[in-house]
Amino acid sequence: MADKSDLENLKEDYKEIQKKYDLPEFEKLNEDFQIEKLAEIETDFLVKEIRKFIADKFMNYLRFIESILNPVNVPIFIFSIIKSIGEDEKKKLTEVYKKLVKCEVDLIKLDIESSEDDEVKFVKKSYKLWQEMKKDILKIVEVIKKNWDNKLESNGSGYFG
Repeated sequence: MADKSDLENLKEDYKEIQKKYDLPEFEKLNEDFQIEKLAEIETDFLVKEIRKFIADKFMNYLRFIESILNPVNVPIFIFSIIKSIGEDEKKKLTEVYKKLVKCEVDLIKLDIESSEDDEVKFVKKSYKLWQEMKKDILKIVEVIKKNWDNKLESNGSGYFG
């Protein structure tokens, strides 16, 4: 019989900590945070590594939202995005941004000092938070997509209208 794959081993290891700490299902975390890549990493700190994947995703969204809310030295396409959203979307982005900043502060603390319990709390809290935030972000993306062509066609001037 063939040896188990690294991914199968990861899933088994995760199942143990999932039961111990009542974490979300592997498939759910993997869908949102691509934790299957952890199969390539050998670690004694699985929850901490999962937290790092969550942190990477949150940081990417934090930077993107910040570039929309405070467009300094940003790619030109950001200005088209800004023109395609209204005040309601900007307010919602500000709310999401504040949540992501709070997570970033929590991450700094965890990088300096953490325990497995702290890491687990962060993973659980972040997973739940992401379920809420991704709905808001998706709505805003739909507004951007809907208005994108209108904004590009409505103004013949440079920089995407």
